[in-house]
Amino acid sequence: QVQLVESGGGLVQPGGSLRLSCAASGSIFHIYAMGWYRQAPGKQRELVAAITSGTSTNYADSVKGRFTISTDNAKNTVYLQMNSLKPEDTAVYYCQMTLRVWIGAPTIDSWGQGTQVSVSS
Repeated sequence: QVQLVESGGGLVQPGGSLRLSCAASGSIFHIYAMGWYRQAPGKQRELVAAITSGTSTNYADSVKGRFTISTDNAKNTVYLQMNSLKPEDTAVYYCQMTLRVWIGAPTIDSWGQGTQVSVSS
C-alpha cells in the first residue's frame, strides 16, 4: 500500500513564501508523474503544477512565475515552492502521484491527505 504524506502548509502573509513537501512510502516500482492540486472552499479541485519524467513541468496560469515544482526521485518526494503568495492562493493543497507498485500492476493515482495553506494579513 502506498501512502503520501504532505507537510509544509500554514498561515503566511501576502507576499510570503511556503514550501510544501510530499513523500511517498510503501511498495513502489516506478513513479511516472507527480503533481500538486488545490481546492478552495466552494470551488473545484484544480491542478497547480505537475512534473512528468522528472523534467517536463506544467503550471496553472495563476501560479506561473511564482510557484516551482521539483522532485527528489531518490526519496520519492515532490516539492512545491510557493513565492509571492496571494490571498487567492488560500486552499487545501493535495499532492498526487501516478505510479505502479510492481512491474505487472496497472498504474494508479495516489493522493495525499491535504495540507492547508492560508494567505492573510
